[in-house]
Amino acid sequence: MASINISHLNPRIVILIGIPGLEHVQFWIGFPFFAVCLVALWGNIILLIIIPTERSLHQPMYIFLAVLAATDIGLCAAIAPKMLAIFWFRSYSMAFNTCLAQLFFIHALQCMESGILLAMAFDRYIAICDPLRHTSILTPSVLGRMIVIVAIRATVMVGLLPILIKRLHLFHSTVIAHSYCEHMAVVKLAAEDIQVNKTCGLFVGFTILGFDMIFILISYILIFQAVFHLRQKEARLKAFNTCTAHIFVFLEFYILAFFSFFSHRFGHVVPSTHILLSTIYLLVPPALNPIVYGIKNKVIRKRVTQIFLLNHGSQQ
Repeated sequence: MASINISHLNPRIVILIGIPGLEHVQFWIGFPFFAVCLVALWGNIILLIIIPTERSLHQPMYIFLAVLAATDIGLCAAIAPKMLAIFWFRSYSMAFNTCLAQLFFIHALQCMESGILLAMAFDRYIAICDPLRHTSILTPSVLGRMIVIVAIRATVMVGLLPILIKRLHLFHSTVIAHSYCEHMAVVKLAAEDIQVNKTCGLFVGFTILGFDMIFILISYILIFQAVFHLRQKEARLKAFNTCTAHIFVFLEFYILAFFSFFSHRFGHVVPSTHILLSTIYLLVPPALNPIVYGIKNKVIRKRVTQIFLLNHGSQQ
């Protein structure tokens, strides 16, 4: 689809074209993304069933994991339906206000996920570096406040982005070269000065993702220092084993996040590559999180096995 070189005043409709240059294979690209979404939804729903009902999992780490699962379900729900409608049914049009709503939910849920990963790193730091005070520091009321702060921070900071876009009235195009309403992809459509929007986007990105990443790194540096001071080899291995799942999730989330963030602003990445990777960044972590944490935890593995056995037994 080619955009007409005219100006649009307060557009009501935008056009999402999906993946530029790959329109002829988008139908087939939709199937692996659909499979990833199914894994993400199924895995995270199972976590939300198991964690509240299993008393042994009523610990800070797994409470945060349940919140992460709910966030991941929201992220899939925000991006997948419209993206698959574009790929499979060529449903390109979208109301401008709906586009801004999608933009808000996608970026707010990303920021919530980052905040939860920081909270999980803090939990691991207390559990390993100060285990005797773990339960007295991370009380249920403290956990609740941390989750509320993470949600409020994401809502307020990301809420600035659509508000600043709404102040723009003149757009040189209504065609968004993306599979979802990403902040910079929408901002670049404007025919007015967008410096404030760019600055705010950078500010939100660095304030949330940058802040969280720095403090997660500090947490793990302190954790590794404490682990290396343990005398027994078994104790060191056990301490490392409790952190491996979180380290894996942390690395895949932030590496993909910052690649997507910087390539859209400063890079010269081929648009199709950038859009594919940014979509993978949004959908793959929600699918991997329940698998990684589920494999590492015996209780979750056992309950998942029981669920599948019950389903299999009821079908016979």
